[in-house]
Amino acid sequence: MMITSAEFVTSAVRPSQYPVSELPEFAFAGRSNVGKSSLINTLVSRHKLVQTSATPGKTRLVNFFCVNNTFMFVDLPGYGYARVSEEERRRWRPMVEQYLSGRDHLHAVVVILDIRRSPSAEDGQLLQWLERRDIPSVLVATKSDKLSKTAQRKQLTLIADALEVDPADIVLFSSKSRLGRDTLWKRLTDMAQAPPEDERA
Repeated sequence: MMITSAEFVTSAVRPSQYPVSELPEFAFAGRSNVGKSSLINTLVSRHKLVQTSATPGKTRLVNFFCVNNTFMFVDLPGYGYARVSEEERRRWRPMVEQYLSGRDHLHAVVVILDIRRSPSAEDGQLLQWLERRDIPSVLVATKSDKLSKTAQRKQLTLIADALEVDPADIVLFSSKSRLGRDTLWKRLTDMAQAPPEDERA
């Protein structure tokens, strides 16, 4: 995918703050420090469109980005080991669920996993939550450059078994080598052609 423009649009905590848009929308979700910001930056070929941090919990709002005036990317707060208060984490869940439940042009959620880690309970709960609401998901295993090819295959199998999915359905990704960038873009552009969740009934 040739990127001609990628711009931050706005941050939001409630629907009244969401941008008005009819562009196909893709949300990005994953546990804290899984490489979500780096993945988005790699997809849009920008180093600092989304701020990255070694500190879990950097993203605390629903952040909207317009890509090529063709897609809307939405960076959601991470879950898991965020170094923020329990009260703040409790506020994130309804904020994220409200976005996922009510966004008309949401085509899919990219669920990001660290290939070196076993899926967390939160990962499984998110996938089940999306499935119950007929919201498509795309599974991506990041940081693949940290493992050998043999270890990659082993971990993909373990992750797939834990989540009860086909290993072939998981996109192997590396922000360092850009492995998986074209594959993920292909899946997103294909899904952008399908009607969003609210039109699939």
